[in-house]
Amino acid sequence: MKQILFTNWHAMRFIRLAFALFLFVQAYETQEWFLVAFGVFFLIQAIFNTGCGAIGCQIPKKL
Repeated sequence: MKQILFTNWHAMRFIRLAFALFLFVQAYETQEWFLVAFGVFFLIQAIFNTGCGAIGCQIPKKL
């Protein structure tokens, strides 16, 4: 778990983290609390490095 959280931080992970924080701030400022759900979605993607990468969403052929 530590390895997932603290290694392999690249530009897309930072962008997802920044967008999640932006959504949290906007939800607070505008009182539109449904934006928190979208923020949580992007925060989870940033923390656990999930989601589609630059090569697209592919399933590895060898497991």
